[in-house]
Amino acid sequence: MSLKPKVILSKILHRDLPIVKIAFERNDAITSCIRSLGNVKWSQTHKAWYVPYDTKVTKIIFELLRDKATVEFAALAPSGSPTPTNQHVNAEKKKPASISPAHKLPALSVEQIARVKSFSDWMRSRRYSESTVGTYTEALVVFFKYFQHKAVEHITNEDLIAFNNLYILANNLSASYQNQVINAVKLFFRTIQMRSMEVDLIHRPKRAKLLPNVLSKEEIKQILMSPVNIKHRALLSVIYSCGLRRSEVLNLKLTDIDSNRGLIIIRQSKGKKDRIVPLSIKIKILLDEYLVAYKPICWLFEGQDKKSRYDESSLGCVLRQALEKCKITKPVTLHWLRHSYATHLLENGTDLRYIQEILGHSRSTTTEIYTHVSNKSIQQVISPFDYL
Repeated sequence: MSLKPKVILSKILHRDLPIVKIAFERNDAITSCIRSLGNVKWSQTHKAWYVPYDTKVTKIIFELLRDKATVEFAALAPSGSPTPTNQHVNAEKKKPASISPAHKLPALSVEQIARVKSFSDWMRSRRYSESTVGTYTEALVVFFKYFQHKAVEHITNEDLIAFNNLYILANNLSASYQNQVINAVKLFFRTIQMRSMEVDLIHRPKRAKLLPNVLSKEEIKQILMSPVNIKHRALLSVIYSCGLRRSEVLNLKLTDIDSNRGLIIIRQSKGKKDRIVPLSIKIKILLDEYLVAYKPICWLFEGQDKKSRYDESSLGCVLRQALEKCKITKPVTLHWLRHSYATHLLENGTDLRYIQEILGHSRSTTTEIYTHVSNKSIQQVISPFDYL
């Protein structure tokens, strides 16, 4: 019988405010549960998740992790760290809910915690991705906190409209967050409560039509050639040369590389779909050099312990270091490499239908956005200014 993983809670100061540090070894299931707290954040300084200090937080975390981990909270005992005074607490209670930011909403009740857990368990049983489970659970937690003193059975469509107007809009929260909350609440009531919320009565924000960020081929070459470490260079090169998402490159296994056919198999990616992408000759040569040097066992790109995948935050650091070295000051993210790959394919004359298949897009309209940033046709347009 294997021992449960350990989660250690401790009270520390972070940016002059008391917080509860949540320390544990990497575990996707525990991370998802912690994220469901709603106001949890990651501290790069402390290398741990944390939430604002609250006397009820121990009980809440214990309820969330009861079946998954052993929770140690001795370090939460009163210490020299400052704690909210009674005057401060009373002042918080007097503030109207319509202007309360997320971190000042009350804690969940035991009943609400149980409802949230039922919802997350249902999503996992239907094989929703952990990212979706975490996002929807977090959104539902905030919604429940807003109606802490109202039984779930008594929450109505009018309450959802009020939450939208008095909390989301009043606090100027993003349109994407608004959609996440509405979708999460709608799914919860339809699946767990077996009743529908008329979300169409809520004025949904128009989705911003943003163009993808694209780098030039010269900039891509500078970024990919910057890392001295062959593992780092291979990581960035595979992302660009195959148009992969961050999670897709980290989830690659040695068995997913089909060198004989010149293909990489992407398994169960976004939308639970498998797909194949072409493996370029130059990438095959680079990967062969990397495999000889590092000899991975299971994952194509392994962590330091050789038993886990390469860490997401470490991959982000690899990109930042490459940008610093080649002095590119644009706010480049890993997804820019994927956008650049698709745009460069289009500029090279690749048919949109093939690009859609390679990228794993369900709809052609998603792929067509790259036609708006390709310079292949735009550069052929002559401005009338040139004829003056």
